[in-house]
Amino acid sequence: MAESPLPMPLRFLAAPAAMVYARVMARRNFAFDRGRGVVEIDRTVLSVGNLSLGGTGKTPMVKRIVRSLLVAGRRPAIAMRGYAASKGYSDEAAEYAAEFADVPVVAQADRVDGLLKLFATPEGQRIDTVVLDDGFQHRRLARQFDLVLVDASKNPLHDRIFPAGTLREPLESLARADAVVITHAESVGLPELETLQRELGAISGGLPISVSRHVWSGLRVFERGAERREVLGWLRGKRAVAACGIGNPRAFVAAVRQATGAAVDEFIRPDHDPFAPATVQALLQRAESQAAGAVVVTAKDWSKLRQVRPDAWPCPVVVAELDLQFDRGWEGLEQMLLDTRVPAEDDDAGERGGPG
Repeated sequence: MAESPLPMPLRFLAAPAAMVYARVMARRNFAFDRGRGVVEIDRTVLSVGNLSLGGTGKTPMVKRIVRSLLVAGRRPAIAMRGYAASKGYSDEAAEYAAEFADVPVVAQADRVDGLLKLFATPEGQRIDTVVLDDGFQHRRLARQFDLVLVDASKNPLHDRIFPAGTLREPLESLARADAVVITHAESVGLPELETLQRELGAISGGLPISVSRHVWSGLRVFERGAERREVLGWLRGKRAVAACGIGNPRAFVAAVRQATGAAVDEFIRPDHDPFAPATVQALLQRAESQAAGAVVVTAKDWSKLRQVRPDAWPCPVVVAELDLQFDRGWEGLEQMLLDTRVPAEDDDAGERGGPG
């Protein structure tokens, strides 16, 4: 059973607080189910979300969908919540911007307002599809497709509602989704994976369920101000410091350990940590004291750490190139996503916004 994310002295409050939270979420979803406060826009909206707190692989999934849209000739934008970060730009937004130079990224608390402002610009008028990052609970923006990711390494069948556990909503909320992707299949055995898939199918009413795993496709190595690409074997035998501020650090550290085949020192920060100067200094000292052959970071964290002076690093910095490899279901899912279009205008729907 998943542990409560509350600090130990407060965990006696977890159960009653979870009951209150569940009632609040039920009332909120009841209102949204009836269209109250829902804003519809004249662009196709594809949502990628999850049921639990922390990382499930939304960023690589959003990237994969955006690539498919671009290949199909669509003109997507990405919309997401904003998080505090250096220079006012969130870590995921910086990662998206670095990979997709011509794809607008809206990163702010009011995503509807941000999108409407984008659509009012010459760049925004060209957009025909919005990919909503972490959108399953962001129901103010109407969408045509809800894709929900379930992390096999944090089995929701053994979880409870926040703050007693890490579930944002009950598993029964899957009934409003259009498809499910199980991520991190590499972290569990086949029997557990098959049980998870079978139970999710029963709970969701038979939704299409795809299965994927996180894989490293290569390495970007930064050393003395220069960047080069290396194969995964470059890390073999090196003593590494695994540094990250992400929602699911266990999977990342396990991947570093597998790639090096050697001891790994963990430098774990909270999700969306800004890597303030004091934190960076602690990381540099850790790498030096451990005589590390590499500091391995995620692409999301490198968007903040790349501001560190190149000569300050005592060893190369390695950014793992992460991809989702599907065991099954991607072709059908991709076709469903590409076939999804904004419906014809319906005057009975909620508020409607557009480019004006």
